[in-house]
Amino acid sequence: MKFRSRSEPTAVAFQVAPMVDILLVLLCFFVVTWSMARKENELDVRVPSAQAGQESNPVVNQTVLNIKADGTIVLDRKTITKDALQAKLKSLAALYPDYAIILRGDVKTDYDHIVQVLDTCRAAGIWNVAFATNKTD
Repeated sequence: MKFRSRSEPTAVAFQVAPMVDILLVLLCFFVVTWSMARKENELDVRVPSAQAGQESNPVVNQTVLNIKADGTIVLDRKTITKDALQAKLKSLAALYPDYAIILRGDVKTDYDHIVQVLDTCRAAGIWNVAFATNKTD
């Protein structure tokens, strides 16, 4: 009778290739989410310049509102009406009483459009509103 000879068990080694694959996937995920989480700046909105302007650090409880030259309001890269904006801001103000709005109005925007958005913020219970500017060189 012929028996099969048993081979010596091989030592289990640490597999590097799957770990590199996982790290690359995680790196791609964090790079994509980081670029999405940056401040929302509408590219076709040019804010006015100010000498005393300061760079603000993004915080969790703040939203950037962009007002284009024609008065269009952009929130989260989507055009929104004043009524929908007020409803959204009311729900945010109910959750976070100190919620902040950063208002980015275009240089050519009529002041009337800015005042309407400020009235919408006030009606929704948002009191913390800041205006975005560029720093002059």
